[in-house]
Amino acid sequence: MDDRRMVRISKYLARHLRHEPHRIGIELDPRGWIEIEVLLQAAAAHGFPIGREELEHVVASNDKRRYAIEGNRIRASQGHTVAVDLDLPVAEPPAFLYHGTVRGSLAAIRSEGLRPMSRHHVHLSPDRETAARVGARRGVPVVLAVDAAATRAAGHEFRVSANGVWLVDHVPPSCIRFPG
Repeated sequence: MDDRRMVRISKYLARHLRHEPHRIGIELDPRGWIEIEVLLQAAAAHGFPIGREELEHVVASNDKRRYAIEGNRIRASQGHTVAVDLDLPVAEPPAFLYHGTVRGSLAAIRSEGLRPMSRHHVHLSPDRETAARVGARRGVPVVLAVDAAATRAAGHEFRVSANGVWLVDHVPPSCIRFPG
């Protein structure tokens, strides 16, 4: 399968497993799962046929491991704007985590901290390189260091998704180390 097809399938999955399942007439269960065959049938019925092998290839080769397959079900690992409970246990984070953003967002972050915006959680990366790639999607990246221990001490619980993204409800400005 060529790279363009892989990207198109991945974006299609993100749209319908994280944000708009209703657009193709599917319903995710409370944990975000859907039967693979139901998803494939709905995609085909809405003009975007995906083969089972293509789906499995996209899931297995996605460098960010955005999707998980368990038995005959699939779900997005995190990043939902629709109501789901991924049922991730509270986890002990490393001392520091990282968040990629752009300079234009810094004033709001300095004032309000990191907020989930339209998602359910703030997404944090385990290393600076990953955070820089995330920030680069919106422009020149700025990487913020998050004092995870201080964030926990402030009463915020961390969870980690299947693909290693750390999730928290909010990071107060006092727990963020800003560059320069």
